[in-house]
Amino acid sequence: MSRLLAAVLCWTGLVVAAHAQWDLKKIHGRDYVNVDGMTKFYGFESIRRNRNEVVLENKRVVMKLRLGAQECLMNGVKFVFSYKVEEQSGRAWISRIDLAKLVDPVLRPNFIANAGDFRTVIIDPGHGGKDAGATNALGTEAHYNLQVALALKNLLSQRGYKVLMTRETNRYLTLQERVDFANRVRDNAIFISIHHNSGGRAARGLETFTLSPLGVAHYGRNLNSTDFQTQAGNGHDCANVALATAVHGAVSRRLGKNSFDRGIKRARFSVLTGVKHPSILLECAFMSHPYEAQLIHNEAFRRTVATGIAEAIVKYRFAVSRKSRKAP
Repeated sequence: MSRLLAAVLCWTGLVVAAHAQWDLKKIHGRDYVNVDGMTKFYGFESIRRNRNEVVLENKRVVMKLRLGAQECLMNGVKFVFSYKVEEQSGRAWISRIDLAKLVDPVLRPNFIANAGDFRTVIIDPGHGGKDAGATNALGTEAHYNLQVALALKNLLSQRGYKVLMTRETNRYLTLQERVDFANRVRDNAIFISIHHNSGGRAARGLETFTLSPLGVAHYGRNLNSTDFQTQAGNGHDCANVALATAVHGAVSRRLGKNSFDRGIKRARFSVLTGVKHPSILLECAFMSHPYEAQLIHNEAFRRTVATGIAEAIVKYRFAVSRKSRKAP
């Protein structure tokens, strides 16, 4: 995924209508854009149909869309769209909000207007103190979150970054205290919340969350009125997904066969809605899965996760700092 980010940051969505090659359509009451228009705009050299899959490709990026599904793969990294890819009259359509708030910032990180240069990283080890998080026979999520965070701090400090942590010991912080801590940082910064998941013995894998854009629900539930209220974190919608792409892709590559890609998703977790810096929440693996529980307990696994995150931050910073000479 580093090639994807380094190859070529964010649209307002109005740009879609300003280009003649884009074909807009209302589907289920929402704005959709025809996929054919993506070929010229993003420099795809080919677009082909394989049964229920549409594949766009050039020398740097292979993008796969599954008709009737919300899944998208870009250079092998899984993204979960806000809305399904639709087919009408034999043509594929993606929602305008997914194009503007996900596809575009991933393909063109250097166009993200408010990403800025940064040398400060805020690390938030989830849970702590009286809040152990998920638990199993080997340990607590709070402990493992902190161990990954401390390893990451060390790696980033070696690379010259200023690293701030919401906690460096096993102490309890409310979600609001974490948000307040991050928002007191006046430097250009990014915020990464580190967690380990739980969901039954069969659930496994790596997943990364960014804040849902305005009008997009929390993953796994229907829209409600609060989804149409702008949150502090929405000021960085495009930077959020570009950062998630870099981190998710790098950690997934580092873990290899020791991980299952659950994708990059949208959510309204408190630490994502309130933080005023580009922010993501990373669920490294499942405490409740027998095999992954053993992995999480292994220091080498936690160090591998931290290494992937550190590498991704370096690549993300480079990608968003290379500003385009002209707007699209």
